[in-house]
Amino acid sequence: MNAAQRRGRRIMMTDAERDAYLTEQRTCRVATVSPEGMPHVSALWFVWDGGSLWLYSLMRSLRWSQLRRTPKAAVVVDDGVEYGELRGVELCGEVSFVGEAPRTGRDCAELASPERLFAAKYLGLDSLPHDERHAWIRLTPRTVRSWDFTKLSGPAG
Repeated sequence: MNAAQRRGRRIMMTDAERDAYLTEQRTCRVATVSPEGMPHVSALWFVWDGGSLWLYSLMRSLRWSQLRRTPKAAVVVDDGVEYGELRGVELCGEVSFVGEAPRTGRDCAELASPERLFAAKYLGLDSLPHDERHAWIRLTPRTVRSWDFTKLSGPAG
């Protein structure tokens, strides 16, 4: 194993660290691709339920139309200013569209948890008001990569 690979393992977040990080962070960047293969990256609020990243997307966005055409995405959540503070998670995979589109609030058991989490995290509410312009996208990642450069200043692992 070369030095870069050893360092990569050393700065990788544990599952518990990753879950806590994704729960506390507020903004992600979602990468999609056009039919011509051009990438598009947009910022979006999200919630993490421990297995899937839930995106509440405007249906009239380029992100929405590109994911409808090609349901594959890469999402990055990161923070830090100085090099030794950099932390982040990249999640990649296929997305699925869950519930009605646009979302009007009709009962959907699969959305009960993400809507409760989203309402509490961003709005300080118990339930999510629906504006009939957004709908839910779920990314259950095929690959997950993480980094936490704060571990470089700690004891060698």
